[in-house]
Amino acid sequence: MLLVLFVSCTSSNSSSIDFQQLSDKEREQMAKEIARNTIIVDGHVDLPYRMHHQGFNIEKGILNVSQSTKTGDFDYPRAKAGGLDAPFMSIYISTKYQGSGGAKLLADSLVLMTKKIAENWPDKFAMAYSPADIISNFEAGKISLPLGMENGAPLEGNLQNLDHFYEQGIRYITLTHGKDNLIGDSSYDTTYTHGGLSTFGVEVVKKMNQLGIMVDISHVSDDTFLDVIEISEVPVIASHSSARYFTPGFERNMDDQMIAKLGQNGGVIMINFGGDFIDGDFGESNRKVEEHLSKWLEENNYEKDEPEAMAYIEAYKSENDPFPSVSQVADHIDHVLSIAGIDHIGLGSDFDGVGDTLPTGLKDVSMYPNLIAELLKRGYSKEDIEKICFKNIFRVWGEVIDYSKKN
Repeated sequence: MLLVLFVSCTSSNSSSIDFQQLSDKEREQMAKEIARNTIIVDGHVDLPYRMHHQGFNIEKGILNVSQSTKTGDFDYPRAKAGGLDAPFMSIYISTKYQGSGGAKLLADSLVLMTKKIAENWPDKFAMAYSPADIISNFEAGKISLPLGMENGAPLEGNLQNLDHFYEQGIRYITLTHGKDNLIGDSSYDTTYTHGGLSTFGVEVVKKMNQLGIMVDISHVSDDTFLDVIEISEVPVIASHSSARYFTPGFERNMDDQMIAKLGQNGGVIMINFGGDFIDGDFGESNRKVEEHLSKWLEENNYEKDEPEAMAYIEAYKSENDPFPSVSQVADHIDHVLSIAGIDHIGLGSDFDGVGDTLPTGLKDVSMYPNLIAELLKRGYSKEDIEKICFKNIFRVWGEVIDYSKKN
């Protein structure tokens, strides 16, 4: 296995430290050290979608994420500050393309766009198609850009397109998105078109196994998930999902039975940081805050970008913060640990994909150390954190690669 070739550079004596006995400041410093010296893989970052909507094209150039950016959650300086080494670039395809056509064409464009990042700034970024690539890039001080496709619509009903996307570098596919598609049913849809995977979807999962593409069950319905678990010959992932225990009725998250089955399958759930995924009350709390601010602006005849209004908004949100905390994100990790164990947890932030809903203390890619510090405070060891940050997803990815080589 690839993992035996890699040894974390974190200080060797840190494993004997009782992190719970440290002060908050000492733990924060230790968390930064761990983040800096340990590979951090994030299962889902929507940078390609962000670039697409900011008017990217090959002739005019590309959003310069090699420098600090005023918008979005990801850029090179913030990623390095947070210790992020391998954000899976989400090749997100809206469900509208399932009806209008053009899904494959857009996916190809987004893949090309992502590869341009590595081409434009080869001293900072590099593509990665395996755990070995990520390790090599990490040792060279570069941020890896592995590719995952969100929504299987670009397959357009043709299994041969799986070969195409594998050759393009796609290493996981989120089978559905917001609506049922040709592969299976979505957690956000209530049509239940197929009652789980379609006949085509069964063939998709089998061929993904054969090619070495990880199957991602984020966004699928519960029935689709159960079909995938039954059919897949290798572990599967949830690239950006959290625990439904904390968000009752939110099928987009995974319930306890699904988490248990994912663990039995050998898979990994990569925790989504978005407010709606972490706190079942976030939507209502945030709505009340926004309603108050909208009413205040109207009553006082202010635009929200005026200095007086901005000062009021900042103060009000500080006093009536609707956003989840880093502690609540750690609660999801604790919950998965209690059901499936430490070997089945990862990080899948959904940065650049969930808008202004991110937890206080986890607002962008510079802030992973805040979560690590919270886990240290709860008694997680350095070895536990390494599993969460990269070893668990590397294990699954390695098993998928090994199976494909034998088939």
